[in-house]
Amino acid sequence: MEITPFTIAIPQADLDDLRARLERTRFAQELPGAGWDYGVPAGFVQRLVERWRDGYDWREWEARLNAHPQFTTEIDGQTVHFLHVRSPEPDAFPLLLTHGWPGSIVEFLDVIGPLSDPRAHGGDPSAAFHLVVPSVPGFGFSGPTTDRGWDRHRIARAWAELMRRLGYERYGLHGNDGGSIISPEVGRVDPEHVAGVHVTQVFSFPSGDPAELAGLSEEEQAGLRRLQWFWEEVGAFNQLQASQPQTLAHALADSPAGQLAWNAQLFGEGQVSDDFILTNVSIYWFTNTAASSARFYYEDKRAAAPGGPTTVPLGLAGFKDDFISMRRFAERDHARIVQWNTYDRGGHYSAHQVPDLLVPDLREFFRGLR
Repeated sequence: MEITPFTIAIPQADLDDLRARLERTRFAQELPGAGWDYGVPAGFVQRLVERWRDGYDWREWEARLNAHPQFTTEIDGQTVHFLHVRSPEPDAFPLLLTHGWPGSIVEFLDVIGPLSDPRAHGGDPSAAFHLVVPSVPGFGFSGPTTDRGWDRHRIARAWAELMRRLGYERYGLHGNDGGSIISPEVGRVDPEHVAGVHVTQVFSFPSGDPAELAGLSEEEQAGLRRLQWFWEEVGAFNQLQASQPQTLAHALADSPAGQLAWNAQLFGEGQVSDDFILTNVSIYWFTNTAASSARFYYEDKRAAAPGGPTTVPLGLAGFKDDFISMRRFAERDHARIVQWNTYDRGGHYSAHQVPDLLVPDLREFFRGLR
């Protein structure tokens, strides 16, 4: 039950070791002019390695993270690290934000201020939130998991316990990527306390019944084409981490350039800043969580099937360069979809890329649920 204050303080020896390893990087051979056809290009990795080694300032980002109150607690035998940013507004509503892979709590740094203190950011103070931003078990400063079974259901139970332990009787959730998988499950396990769940993707897929595909709209057909492209051309990370996460982890734990390339495949080129990529990757490197974060895919592939559709209010904010959520499949899995907004800009890391769109969407969704 104990909640312990926490400060990020990476030892200088670890920073020196990282730099020494980066200086000795042996870059992979590749075909001339291949671009991204075969995966992450050597030139992209080399540029980021040079930045990581000679220009990137971890201490600056460490200080930015440490500007927010942080804590750890033990739940179900696992250390859980979290930011806990209480709003200055006394009637603020509790909101838990969950990241995914290859992201981290860094995803949400740009929305903490506007969500927790809207008065200071030109917003309505009645829309303020108390924020809880945990590192998913097996990720970052929650450290490696130490036993089997940390799938979406177990994490959801841990989140419900975390909010209970913090004294929140009624709360909401927001999730991105893996957080969009975990957050609805909290609504299943703690429906009497969850006011609503807001996500940036609804991962509902065709069941195989041909009747489900009848009369697809043009947008839905585009969504299926994008889904097929993703799994055929980019989805190798999912297959490997869901089947043999430990195999690749040996290389990632030994090579920061390897960790960078493996994670950077889903950050892409030009979608987010180089330092945003490097900060997320640095957290995986310093905490040696390549293996345990990948195990989430293994565990979740073997997770029990949901017992039926969710029943708490659900809202979507979908962004242009991201997974296209399809409402007809979402309505099969979620009984109370009350908000469904899509935007013509933004991408997979919307809290970082387009906080000006995500923050109002969150405020709108929870306005009637507080």
